Amino acid sequence: MTGRRPIRSTLPGGLRGRSRATRTGVLSAGALVACASLAVGCGVVPGAAGGSGDDDPITVMTWAPQDTGATNKPGMPALAQAYARWVNSQGGLGGRKLNVLTCNDHNDSVAAAKCARRAVKENAVAVVGSYSQYADSFFPVLEGARIPYIGGYGLTNTEFTSPLSYPVNGGQPALLAGLGSALADSCGPVTLVRPDTIAGDQLPVLLDSGLSSGGHERAHDQRAAEDATSYDDQSGRALAREGTGQGEEPGCVVPVLGDRTGTFMDSFRRASEDHPDVRTATVLGSVDQTTINASGGASGPYEGAYVTGWYPSVGDPAWDGLKKLIKEQAFGNNDVDAADAGVQTTWIAYTVLKEVVESLGDGEVSADTVRRALDGGLEVGTGGLTPDLRWTFADKLASVGFPRLVNADVTLQVVREGRLVSARQGAVDTTRTLQNADVA
Repeated sequence: MTGRRPIRSTLPGGLRGRSRATRTGVLSAGALVACASLAVGCGVVPGAAGGSGDDDPITVMTWAPQDTGATNKPGMPALAQAYARWVNSQGGLGGRKLNVLTCNDHNDSVAAAKCARRAVKENAVAVVGSYSQYADSFFPVLEGARIPYIGGYGLTNTEFTSPLSYPVNGGQPALLAGLGSALADSCGPVTLVRPDTIAGDQLPVLLDSGLSSGGHERAHDQRAAEDATSYDDQSGRALAREGTGQGEEPGCVVPVLGDRTGTFMDSFRRASEDHPDVRTATVLGSVDQTTINASGGASGPYEGAYVTGWYPSVGDPAWDGLKKLIKEQAFGNNDVDAADAGVQTTWIAYTVLKEVVESLGDGEVSADTVRRALDGGLEVGTGGLTPDLRWTFADKLASVGFPRLVNADVTLQVVREGRLVSARQGAVDTTRTLQNADVA
């Protein structure tokens, strides 16, 4: 949508919501602990490595790309360090000090593998709340050392197939399937503008699964460089397809370019002046409130756009615990934003880690015991931010190649008067849509 088009009073078809109860988490302040730099872009909240003995500190790692020309997620490692400061001020996890290693994967396969090797070298019991599109580089390293990967961002199919992966959301599969379902009844031709990368190659079939579930034709797949500084050509080509004015509904352009989505929308705003009816939609992670503000708010190109996310909107009371932690432990760090999907995912991933460690009582905390607890049927509550999480290899989506995808919920949000707000109450389960996806 453009800023000139009025917002519809009705929601797009294809999604049927269900409500989810929420509970408020309570956090308290802790002492600041400095972060020391380590090799290959890593840092650590100081303390002894490891976590095998009853009283040994527990070491984990959180990685994400930073300072790159493409997507960056500095808030994820920053939130992990803030969490360590808080939990250590409260006596640690199960009485053990928590050490958080951080690593910059640089959006690079070699660096991602180095981060994984660092986790092995430092005897990390888990990699928690991390972001990397290079699963083929880091998963073999983690699997060789049997280190669990808890709460990855959900960028790659491997995160939903590896026996060492414990995702807390439905990743790109759920977001794209849910968005396709939402757009099926309200869009003419749909164009997906996505990165020309291995991870990007997985997106079209997922969006198409949602569109097809609503009887819509497949989206036009338009590739784009993930680190471009301008998308004038891509915007023009998308509009040439979508802005013909034919049919009952205008076309929809769906940019899913991570941090570069804002760059695309700058180009799209200029190119769409003669195509006022073409609408936009995207997924959380490619747009957030900061992006919307920077693009002009209510007068910008996102106004009226639908956005699928994994969790309740940031105004939901279930996020009060995260907000309190940020205020008390990450005050002044602009990288740590409660509305950022990466920060939210990291918070939930550390919530899982906390429950796992507490379930072990006074026993050993190691990669093996953490993995066995997760594989042994432990059900983890997240205060209403997700359904209760439990990982098996016999879940509903195992038959379509996603055996570890245990939370297929998505939320539908809309940009209204320049603010990203809930478009309907509760979450929608995309399991059935994904079951019909052609992901082979």
